[in-house]
Amino acid sequence: MLKAVGYLARLCLLMLLTIGLGTLIPRPFFAERVGVVADPAHAALPGPAGAGQTVFLVSSPIHTDLALPLSPDLAKRFGFLTADGLDPSQPGVSYIIAGWGGRSFYIETPTWSDLKPGPLFRALTIDRAVMHVGLAGAIDPAHPTVMAINLDGTAYECLVDAVLADFTGIKAAGPMVVAGVAYGDYDLFYEAEGWFNAAIGYNLWTARMLREAGLQTGWWTPVPSLLAASLRLHNPTDRFSYNPVAR
Repeated sequence: MLKAVGYLARLCLLMLLTIGLGTLIPRPFFAERVGVVADPAHAALPGPAGAGQTVFLVSSPIHTDLALPLSPDLAKRFGFLTADGLDPSQPGVSYIIAGWGGRSFYIETPTWSDLKPGPLFRALTIDRAVMHVGLAGAIDPAHPTVMAINLDGTAYECLVDAVLADFTGIKAAGPMVVAGVAYGDYDLFYEAEGWFNAAIGYNLWTARMLREAGLQTGWWTPVPSLLAASLRLHNPTDRFSYNPVAR
């Protein structure tokens, strides 16, 4: 019994060490200068393509999404949504929400009460990936589940390019919608690039997207709180200030 307790204690210590180092060690190790915001006061202004933008990192207990501020250019680039019945230009829409995850768990578990053994097993082993896209109205930047991230024009374009690149078929016939699947009237699922496993899942995809925009993240941040902590640890504080400029 004592030997088993010792093994368990060492395993817990190893897990804590891995999580700690995964947050403390930056990725990339040396900062890139892709998206330096020269004047954060102007970063929240939704302008034409190339203008600085404030995107939101929106967190749930286990999952993160990216909220991209709607503009005519963004609506055009996500024009395939309209063809599939989800029009981002409809009144009241301020953001396009994008997230990546495992097909079975993501689609079949909209709430914890819907959790079933099959999707959980596939999430812990390996599953095909999907993109989840939704439309949202105003987002409160002061909400505890929201982090505002200021990006300059180049960084923002890199982020949007990276998100779109993970839709399967984006450069060929167009993204492939998962037919007949949605949480409600304002979202859709699409086939996505890559394979999913819980250890390298949702939040590591979000971290990779933000690195494409020139941010540093922790090396391994499997839960939203670790990703948010690593972003604040490894990047200038003005990246996360929100200036409520009149829109």
